[in-house]
Amino acid sequence: MVAIKREPKQEEAPIHGDVLETIFSFVPLIELFPSCHVSKSWNKTVFSSLTHVRQIKPWLIVLPQTSRVTTAHAYDPRSHAWLKITKHQPLINKTHEISAVRSSHSTLLYTLSPSEFAFSLDALHLEWHKAVSPRVWRTDPIVARVGNHVVVAGGACDFEDDPLAVEMYDMESRGWITCQSMPMILKTSSASSWLSVAVVGETMLVTEKNSGVTYTFNTIAMKWEGPYDLRPDESVFYTVTGTLSEKLTVAGLVGEAGNVREVKLWAVKEEIGSGMEEIGSMPKEMVEKLKGDSEFGSVEAIWVGNLVYLRNTLVLDELVVCEVVNGNLCEWRSVKNAAVDGGTRMVFCGGDVKMEDLQRAVLSEKQTFSMKQM
Repeated sequence: MVAIKREPKQEEAPIHGDVLETIFSFVPLIELFPSCHVSKSWNKTVFSSLTHVRQIKPWLIVLPQTSRVTTAHAYDPRSHAWLKITKHQPLINKTHEISAVRSSHSTLLYTLSPSEFAFSLDALHLEWHKAVSPRVWRTDPIVARVGNHVVVAGGACDFEDDPLAVEMYDMESRGWITCQSMPMILKTSSASSWLSVAVVGETMLVTEKNSGVTYTFNTIAMKWEGPYDLRPDESVFYTVTGTLSEKLTVAGLVGEAGNVREVKLWAVKEEIGSGMEEIGSMPKEMVEKLKGDSEFGSVEAIWVGNLVYLRNTLVLDELVVCEVVNGNLCEWRSVKNAAVDGGTRMVFCGGDVKMEDLQRAVLSEKQTFSMKQM
């Protein structure tokens, strides 16, 4: 009998250390999440790899509004994938009524009832802060977080004495502060439907969308200043403001109502009122996608990080996103809205989603986080 010598079985060399960390640094957050649960060493390497990622791209969050909020849809621009977050409990106020969720200033969600004001600031909106309602009852106010305060301005009901009333909620003392009212020139357009809001440092800027007339409100001095003109030129008939990479930016419709020729972005120079420079123009084919089978009703902009998502309020299924690279280079792409559900009203916001946010969403007893790409 001839003895057959068997070669020892060779095992594949495990990938670990710096090599695995480098690989993980190129993997989108959505696809990276399951790797945290392979082993303790992989979990450590995943979080270590995130320190080498130059830029975590902020997510877009969409909440379809039916009789109550049940599901949020989250879009990760790095992997171009949509996720679902199913909420098992609606947001109920002290009177056990379900309050409609609203969006304001891109990263803030809030609800407002005669008895309660609630707002959410975290990236996936898993936590809600509750307070008594403002003294003035409002139906469509401007709401924005400025530092440690949440400013609620305008939008008062007809029976209120001051439609321009401004109140500021202090998140540290948990109390309301009555402030100087909005300028009288904004009396006929004091609701958020007519105004755009942006925040730079401790200052809130309020811009009339149709004219570009802008006033600033400093939360430390609690005073309004202005007016300033944030309409780039006479060819722009509609403007919305926000911040890209912490710089004040204007998005504008060029042409006239019923005949939009271009959609452009401008960066405001260091001091408001000192001019602005164009940083990008939306490709024509994407302008046509935003128009859809209709015309532009109004344009909503969700500003977060170095991204701005633009949507025509009359077209539900199409969004256009612009990513500003190195402060002046615009990269445009269109995104299909996975949250479309008939004619349902939808609320849009954005957030800097981190791995810790995904873990909290999965572990929460009140949410089901679906990792399935859509």
